[in-house]
Amino acid sequence: MASGLIKTVDLSKEYHLGDNVVHALQEVSIEIQKGEFLAIMGPSGSGKSTAMNLIGCLDTPTSGQFFFDGIDVSELTSDDLAEIRNSKIGFVFQNFNLLARTSAFENVQLPLIYGGVTRAERQVAAERVLIEVGLQDRMDHQPSQLSGGQQQRVAIARALVNDPSLILADEPTGALDTRTGIEIMALFQKLNDGGMTVIIVTHEADVAHFARRILRFQDGRVIKEEMNTERADAEKLLADFKPAEAT
Repeated sequence: MASGLIKTVDLSKEYHLGDNVVHALQEVSIEIQKGEFLAIMGPSGSGKSTAMNLIGCLDTPTSGQFFFDGIDVSELTSDDLAEIRNSKIGFVFQNFNLLARTSAFENVQLPLIYGGVTRAERQVAAERVLIEVGLQDRMDHQPSQLSGGQQQRVAIARALVNDPSLILADEPTGALDTRTGIEIMALFQKLNDGGMTVIIVTHEADVAHFARRILRFQDGRVIKEEMNTERADAEKLLADFKPAEAT
């Protein structure tokens, strides 16, 4: 039986802007199992980004409880949250967030440097994950020498290098063309098929359909939860892909 990785109970987040209170998240209770591929959807202002920040231990709730891998993180210190982020969560962002004038090999090692891992161990781990994402022949390339899709693969390798419990991706295909975006989703599906828990935050239905389950947010609440019984197969889409003709 699948075991729980994330559980929230009446999770809420408020922001105070002068005399106004913004209820960004309102009493959200969800469970995410280990090995799931989940998409969090919603328009701007729906609460999906707030949910991502809380799940990623980038922020703390105003009220409610949040359990990550059995640990109640609702009241942890900032240092404790930083430790969870570095050891248990791999982040992937729309704009890659790679260091310029730094090779892919060096970019991928950064989380391990922060974690105090020895140089030899860092190099072995970085090589392993760069091979896993198909960049074994691009390790010495800097971001400016890589395509957008290759840069995102470096970012995914960096997210994987600490052997996290969760990959949390925020609009990971937003800066990519259609085919390259499908290639990235194929990589996420491959990682998930291997047992990795993956959460994608997106406003695009086409991206969400690569996940196995979808949570739809609106006005700070989950308004719909659905199993994706007709999940898009990224590898099959790539095999059948035909670019749109120029007009």
